[in-house]
Amino acid sequence: MSIEYICGEVARILKKYDEDDPYRLCRSMKIILLAEAMGNFPKACKGFYLCTARKQVITINSDLPEELQRIILMHEIGHAVLHHKASGIKAFHDFALFDEASVFEYEANIFAADYLMDDDEVLDLLNEDLSFFGAASRLNVPAELLDFKFRVLKRKGYKVIDPPLTANSDFLKNVR
Repeated sequence: MSIEYICGEVARILKKYDEDDPYRLCRSMKIILLAEAMGNFPKACKGFYLCTARKQVITINSDLPEELQRIILMHEIGHAVLHHKASGIKAFHDFALFDEASVFEYEANIFAADYLMDDDEVLDLLNEDLSFFGAASRLNVPAELLDFKFRVLKRKGYKVIDPPLTANSDFLKNVR
């Protein structure tokens, strides 16, 4: 699916629920949210989305820092919004079980980046002559997530510099 479609879904969810907090959004969307200790080692699962018997469940690794849990939660909500009807697929998580997993992860990252970071706020930070990494720090997000937001801004027609990195779809797997 296109970045335009994903941004349209972000706008639709923002308008429908008028909620910018991922935890409250999850409740409003009637998604069951669980927090489970899954470790804080490099290959630890960060979180996953499961849809079974028309029940949507997101499980987040409670061992992670709160800021990262918030990002992981929005990423998983992205799966719930964008991929809950994907035929034959019942769960999304850090482990590559499906050939198209990287595409789904990319789309969930675009969703999370667009939902969590306001266009104007990002552009204002860049106009303050902050570096790319300084803007990511001020926004309290990994630089890789800001890279995904840059992709969104470019697609929306904004002139932004190329970031000093290019994030892979599975970057959240390595964030601690």
